[in-house]
Amino acid sequence: MNTVELIRQSEPFLQYVTAWEAALPTLPLAALAAPPERAALLAVDLTNGFCYTGPLASPRVKALIAPVVRLMEQAQRAGVPHFLLPQDAHEPNAVEFGQFPPHCVRGTAEAETVPEIRALPFYPSMTVLPKNSINASLHSGLEAWLQAHPAVDTFIVVGDCTDLCTYQLAMGLRLRANAAQLRQRIVVPAGAVATYDMPVETARHIGAVPHAGDLLHLIFLYSLMLNGVEVVRAIE
Repeated sequence: MNTVELIRQSEPFLQYVTAWEAALPTLPLAALAAPPERAALLAVDLTNGFCYTGPLASPRVKALIAPVVRLMEQAQRAGVPHFLLPQDAHEPNAVEFGQFPPHCVRGTAEAETVPEIRALPFYPSMTVLPKNSINASLHSGLEAWLQAHPAVDTFIVVGDCTDLCTYQLAMGLRLRANAAQLRQRIVVPAGAVATYDMPVETARHIGAVPHAGDLLHLIFLYSLMLNGVEVVRAIE
């Protein structure tokens, strides 16, 4: 199938998906976190290496910091006790560096949580989950945490990237619950997740892989919904 034909055939679907995204509802935090002690907020990969410095830092991801911090403050005031930070802390020779440039090596400034989150007064009570791949469910301590907190049945997932680590985390939680017949809610607020953009010409110039940020953000949000994750505009 050539490009022109693919675009033509995909146009009705893309119109449907953009209309779906435009109509996403805002979810009241009080209704979601009831009771609050059974809710957890997971903010994935809001580190210096994706926001401020290094080869994978992106202004689109940096723009997430303010809405995520606001949501964290709202959740803490509402009584939500669980804040988890799954974030890259790669081995210096990480196998993943075959797909992505070296980034967020453990022990470096890139692997540190962004200062805006570290400045929150309740940051010391947050649980940092170091990970060595885009899947926060693997070898990060997340599974042990979930087993130690069986009463938690509502998970709010924010962070980056929509089509990579955020997607893997939300899908991992959703599929884990499905497999174990657990009635759990996995909620992703679209305004608190994002992905990077790499235009084709830029990618060709630097020898990287192109990445259509807006399109992939939209498609992966839709895929989350399709798989049973609750996608909303925002949580207030």
